[in-house]
Amino acid sequence: MFEFNHLRCFVAVSEELHFGRAARRLNMTQPPLSRQIQLLEHLLEAKLFERSHRRVALTAAGRTFLPEARRLLQLAEGAAMSIRRVSEGDAGAVTIGFTAASGYGFLPRVFQELKAQLPDVDVALREAVTSAQLDALAAGRIDIGLVRPPVRRAAFDFKIVLREPMIVALPPNHRFAGRGAIDLAELGDDPLISYSPFEARYFHDLVLRLFGAAGAQPAVTQHVSQIHSVLALVRIGLGVALVPEAARQLHFEGVAYHEIRSAGGHLAELGAVWRRDNENPAAARALDIILSSVATHRG
Repeated sequence: MFEFNHLRCFVAVSEELHFGRAARRLNMTQPPLSRQIQLLEHLLEAKLFERSHRRVALTAAGRTFLPEARRLLQLAEGAAMSIRRVSEGDAGAVTIGFTAASGYGFLPRVFQELKAQLPDVDVALREAVTSAQLDALAAGRIDIGLVRPPVRRAAFDFKIVLREPMIVALPPNHRFAGRGAIDLAELGDDPLISYSPFEARYFHDLVLRLFGAAGAQPAVTQHVSQIHSVLALVRIGLGVALVPEAARQLHFEGVAYHEIRSAGGHLAELGAVWRRDNENPAAARALDIILSSVATHRG
């Protein structure tokens, strides 16, 4: 069967209609070019050129074969370009895990940046809690995770990409509505809607630490796993809650948000985690974009 080099030689001679010019175009001498054409004719069992001392012309078979040869060369060049783009991370696919809360602010911004910089990379998003993301990462089902710290797995790398303040969410007509920053000690007697110690362990522990730092013991009455569920319960007046600042974007009507008055340390952290041995070039490019999108907010 003929090779792509045979096709390149044939197309060059067909377009130049001169073996000498075609050889110079291909950076080769004329004798090997003539041998390539002769071999192609032998393989096709057809004469492709009429040759004389004065002119070279395509035969009927040559004229029929020329568009096919060009098409095959274009396909080969396109395939080679596609492979190069995949190997360089400009094309391909990447799967990113994310926690529900990261989908309110950080993820949309990062996703827009990924699509702008890597338009030919298929980005798939998978929502999961941190522990499930780490298991998926270990199994190779996702390339990158957006998770809550800490991450203690030897095969993974981890970097904080977002620090955002925790804020107080108050129900409609709460006695502190209209005030500025709130000291958590002032909320010690309010029913607190908190987070599940199982499905939302990070926020569960963070809320307890924040109240402890304020010298208050929260009166927890509800445990839920998702921030939108927390706000839904706040809105119907079941209690107050602490949520990350991005929760404002959920626009729960009637819920009022207030900063926490404290000496600091009330930041919720989000990190990117990935396997060191991941060889997906598109994942490496996506990770660079995510890490360059680091946004640090002061509490």
